[in-house]
Amino acid sequence: MRKKKHILPIAVLAALCLQSICFADSRTSKIKPGSYAGYNILFVSFDALQAKHTSCLGYFREVTPTIDRFAREGFLFNNATAQSSWTVPSTMSFITSLYPSQHKVVNKYSVYTENQKVFANLKELSPQSLTLAQVLKANGYATGGFTGDAGVGAKFGFAQGFDKYFEGPVFGGMDKSIPEAINWLQNNSSRKFFIFLHGYDVHGQFDPPGGFTYKYVDPPYRGSLKGGKNEEAAIREEGLEKGSVSLTAEDVRFWRALYDEKISDIDKRFAGFIQELETMGLLDKTIVILFSDHGTEFYEHKRFDHGYSLYEELIHVPVVIWLPKIKGGLVIGDQVRAIDIMPTVLDLLGVKAPINLKQQMQGKSLLPLLNGKHIKLDAFSETDYRFYACKRSIKTPDGLKFIYSLDTGEKELYDLKKDPGELVNLLKADPKTAYELEQKLFSWMQGTGQDEDHYKKLLKGVLKVKEY
Repeated sequence: MRKKKHILPIAVLAALCLQSICFADSRTSKIKPGSYAGYNILFVSFDALQAKHTSCLGYFREVTPTIDRFAREGFLFNNATAQSSWTVPSTMSFITSLYPSQHKVVNKYSVYTENQKVFANLKELSPQSLTLAQVLKANGYATGGFTGDAGVGAKFGFAQGFDKYFEGPVFGGMDKSIPEAINWLQNNSSRKFFIFLHGYDVHGQFDPPGGFTYKYVDPPYRGSLKGGKNEEAAIREEGLEKGSVSLTAEDVRFWRALYDEKISDIDKRFAGFIQELETMGLLDKTIVILFSDHGTEFYEHKRFDHGYSLYEELIHVPVVIWLPKIKGGLVIGDQVRAIDIMPTVLDLLGVKAPINLKQQMQGKSLLPLLNGKHIKLDAFSETDYRFYACKRSIKTPDGLKFIYSLDTGEKELYDLKKDPGELVNLLKADPKTAYELEQKLFSWMQGTGQDEDHYKKLLKGVLKVKEY
């Protein structure tokens, strides 16, 4: 009698294939600064996409075939860390290579009192800071941004340097931003271009235009939840006010299934955009960078949505760099940060950064990693989400993580290699390591203009922001 063969899911096989790193033999020359001079740049943000839910990083459902394609053919960073856990500060760090406390757009409002509400704006809070769009525009690029507004609205300074900046409906998806981007491309295809394409399609505040099909809800859900942005907002706000929410395992499976449906939808929309690029003959002349600004919470730590904490479900993000004319895939396990993307782009293009920009950028070029070398980088993250929280974290290259809450004084220490879910606080078990990382964190804070009284200064005369 024959033994049954155990067939691994395609997503797992793809991840294993990537991890075999069959890349070295396919590249005949080293990638040098300027190797892609004059190439186009496509910067794609899948807002609120949790790394755990991407098939190329081992997820059991095949919901990201287009993202997976670019991961297979390019460079997949499986240990990338965002500098914040929500859209406004995190995306600004991606496009400035500055930590949130340096670019200062840490909340939607810089002033929020009963009598005065002032939107945070990069030019007003950090007038000397340059965005990636500004730098590329100064180097002859046509620049177009096509977004879903909300946390990447022009009012915060995200439009700086763009010839065209489409915001669409608030919390809009790529169903709106992609047609605008294609229309703009048709009028600018003869120029080298930088496109920032963004959508909230998987975000909690986005409902599918035609409603949910519930195609991944299996077995049938028998709980009380219905899904949708209004219910999601209610659960999020309950967590902020009460400190936690109460959900069953069945509730969480239901929400993850709806999330997967939205991920599958955005992947298909993105596939259509890539097809347009190929039809126009532009993809072979375009560097593609795929990322998420932050993840989202599904009750891993008794909360829902994002922004309040700095756990891995929020700051571990998918990042892919795809380069034309290079075949094969490379999974890069070294820790990288959102702030490293901007200097990497400029290095690939051979754009010489003036002194002020060199001093501004806190990140490092990842070209050594693209050439098979290793680098060791600490990753710092922060959140002052809607003035409900004030947390800072450090994650070391060997997987140790320390979180400090400036508002409560709470300290947390985790070994991510042994405890990737951050469930066992090692603070008492390993006080020496906790102290060393705390001092390293405080040193970084001082270097970015913060101190232990930062929270008191932040909240002076400010109310918690009730609006999302």
